[in-house]
Amino acid sequence: MQDVPMPDGSMLVEIVTMKMPFGKYKGTVLQQLPVSYLEWFARKGFPKGKLGNLLQTLLEIKINGLEDLLKHIKL
Repeated sequence: MQDVPMPDGSMLVEIVTMKMPFGKYKGTVLQQLPVSYLEWFARKGFPKGKLGNLLQTLLEIKINGLEDLLKHIKL
């Protein structure tokens, strides 16, 4: 039986605390970004590095109906 990788909890904490550093939604907490904006990044290309990884993860969470994961994060 293979080990199932555990999700990185620190990444989820960053999604609910980090603010978008640029663009139309500058200053908005990543968790609050609309799916349409995340889908735009998916089409145009996510930013490089950590921000891009967080936005990609957030898109997956939102399109798969997993937003409850974020509601229960204790800071």
